Amino acid sequence: MAVENTSPAVTGAAALAQDIEALVRYAIGHGMLAPEDGMWAYNAVLESVGATGPAASGASDLLSWTYLVSPTRGLPTPNGPTSIFVSNDEFDLEGTIERIAAAGIANGCDEDTPSGADRIATRVMGLIMPRPSEVERAFAEQYELDGAEAATDWFYQLCCDARYVRTAAIAKNIGWTTPTPWGELEITINLSKPEKDPKAIAAAGAAPVGEAYPACQLCMENEGYGGRGAGAAFGAHPARQNLRIVPITLGGEHWGFQYSPYAYFSEHCIAMSAEHRLMHVDRENMARLVDFVDLFPHYFVGSNADLPIVGGSILSHDHFQGGRHTFPMMKAAVEETFEIPGFAGVRAEVLRWPLSVLRLTAAGRETLLDAAAHVLDVWRGWSDEELGIIAETVEDGEPVRHNTITPVACREADGSYTLYLALRCNIATDEHPLGVFHPHAEWHHIKKENIGLIEVMGLAILPPRLVEELGAVREHLLAGDDVAALEADPLTASHAAWAAELAAAHPELSADNAGEIIRAGVGEVFGHVLEDAGVYKWDDAGRAGLHRFLAAL
Repeated sequence: MAVENTSPAVTGAAALAQDIEALVRYAIGHGMLAPEDGMWAYNAVLESVGATGPAASGASDLLSWTYLVSPTRGLPTPNGPTSIFVSNDEFDLEGTIERIAAAGIANGCDEDTPSGADRIATRVMGLIMPRPSEVERAFAEQYELDGAEAATDWFYQLCCDARYVRTAAIAKNIGWTTPTPWGELEITINLSKPEKDPKAIAAAGAAPVGEAYPACQLCMENEGYGGRGAGAAFGAHPARQNLRIVPITLGGEHWGFQYSPYAYFSEHCIAMSAEHRLMHVDRENMARLVDFVDLFPHYFVGSNADLPIVGGSILSHDHFQGGRHTFPMMKAAVEETFEIPGFAGVRAEVLRWPLSVLRLTAAGRETLLDAAAHVLDVWRGWSDEELGIIAETVEDGEPVRHNTITPVACREADGSYTLYLALRCNIATDEHPLGVFHPHAEWHHIKKENIGLIEVMGLAILPPRLVEELGAVREHLLAGDDVAALEADPLTASHAAWAAELAAAHPELSADNAGEIIRAGVGEVFGHVLEDAGVYKWDDAGRAGLHRFLAAL
């Protein structure tokens, strides 16, 4: 059971000292802090929250701990009496860090907002974990001694222990799977990212504008950055003192490897260029994807498309996302095989998937990359007006391209390489101003945002508003309300037609099964969303159009 400071006898400065001491013990027990640094860390945390005392109750322990350097981890590990360390079962990290941050707010160390408290908490965690050079050295030693999987296991655990990967927040997400004609789709209502505080929203409106530092949240300059509030120059930016980035080489360039703080799947990681430059999808970056899976063959890695609408949320910084997860797209059946002339060593397949996905597999990476680059080159210039696919238009006298791909790479058990190429087109029309191959308006009550890399592969990231809205839908359906009643309720107005259809299709709906029926309905909507994003539909016209493109290869 978690230990909390609930005793009225331990209050004020004494309670703060107890919390800081427990946090330091936690850090040492998890190998983040060398035991002989315990007293230094205690005082550093005190200072960071605007306090000057009192002494830790176990100060003699803090001064007498010993340590040894582990040859397998490269970081100090405890070698003293086990009774002085704090285990996960005994320690409430979230509660402790929240109380320490509250003390910092009370002492005027930051603004009294959720983001202010988070900046203090992150600053504190940054003090009790290894410096970047230590992490880099330990990762390299672990990689060399025990391999890539052991190195990422160690690094991921460090990021969780240091509260960079927000495991407590991620646990709030709501997730389920739904059987569809495309297989089991994965649905997540994302509740982990903090909501914007009203004070922060107001401050943002009065914030000065200019050239921000760091330029974006993916820049490597974020490592150790203190963050800023919404009212600061250049607007809000999260604190990153507990961020650690492992340097890697992709395509002969300096890139960074880190984990996502609000992970959407197991060991969700990010690789980002050291240079702040635009996303681009081409042979060069697909080669970097293959470099990544050469470094970490137990992970997949992919790139968002490099155009608006079909791309991800951050197109300003060249980056990839990867991790240890098998997505529904990767389990999709093979609909047909085809040949790419001149690339005899490449197995080419069309997947039975709502988006138009080609899977290329080869033993040799260069042959595979040449074939993938050929597909991309042909697709970039390919138009099929009958199906609404337009490769290029002219705006203000300048050509604007609309076709690109979402590429995903992985290594197979036999050592061969696979590239999934999802064909994308971001053309928009008066009928579909947000994009012809974007979720259509009838599904916006569930999903309106871009369909990026993660969702291309079959994992929906849905907005938190749905928790309250779908709860209200459930109550209306159980009450037997009609469409008019659903439309009259602001929480359910956008869902009214869909909810009425759901009720009509399920006369067996009851208090026991309503939640399950609604969740299945949401999953079916996500299937339709993916179908909208597919450039070649699964009808006769769509299949004929795909075959025209494949013939052009």
